[in-house]
Amino acid sequence: MSASSHRLALVTGASAGFGRAIATALCRDGWTVIGAARRQDRLREIQRELGTGFHPLELDVTSPASIERAAAQVEQEFPAGLDLLVNNAGLALGVNPAHQADVQDWESMIQTNVMGLSRMVHRFLPGMVARDRGHVVNIGSVAGNYAYPGGNVYGATKAFVKQFSLGLRADLYGTRVRVTNIEPGLVGGTEFSQVRLHGDQTRAAAVYENVEALQPEDVAEAVLWAASQPARVNINIIEIMPVAQSLVGTRLYRKP
Repeated sequence: MSASSHRLALVTGASAGFGRAIATALCRDGWTVIGAARRQDRLREIQRELGTGFHPLELDVTSPASIERAAAQVEQEFPAGLDLLVNNAGLALGVNPAHQADVQDWESMIQTNVMGLSRMVHRFLPGMVARDRGHVVNIGSVAGNYAYPGGNVYGATKAFVKQFSLGLRADLYGTRVRVTNIEPGLVGGTEFSQVRLHGDQTRAAAVYENVEALQPEDVAEAVLWAASQPARVNINIIEIMPVAQSLVGTRLYRKP
């Protein structure tokens, strides 16, 4: 797709990790990108790197008021409306089994991964439908497909993202609005494990030790590819894992 065909994208969680890589890939491919996040200092750093095609936007997806302020700003500055919404903001917290988990961690994941994503869709999707164009890309996870010990609520939130994305496709029948769910496996080069392990850098580093994990740029390329397809093409789901990661079946507990 030529750069002239590219319009306006909004990427949440754009200050680091997947979001930063996605914003970078889109900008370099000719998109105008609104990078949204809480950490404005990081967004300004990205703007200095990417130039005038990148527009910082203060946004906390867990706050309905913040979403409304950000949406009003986008609509004022870009009245033609969004062509692409990338719901990337999300997190995992904790690896304890459910009976030992911190309920505050559960609530934080639900507020960000489920409610934050849902509110962003609810706020921006009506405009896409009214214009009869647009694309919602949700960042899910293989954790939404394959359960693992300690994944409990995090995996459940990503299963929600998967089913919600499919439900949106069903609701958007008869429109030209597209929906894609990107489901990465193990990805290095982000703050994901450090956040999940509450800042324990040693344990976070051990997750990736001697493993050639995906990188944020790999996820960004998947988003760019899905968004660059002809208007008649909807990519429903992309599941992407590093070669080093595979499915090993269920576990058996053997009595001592």
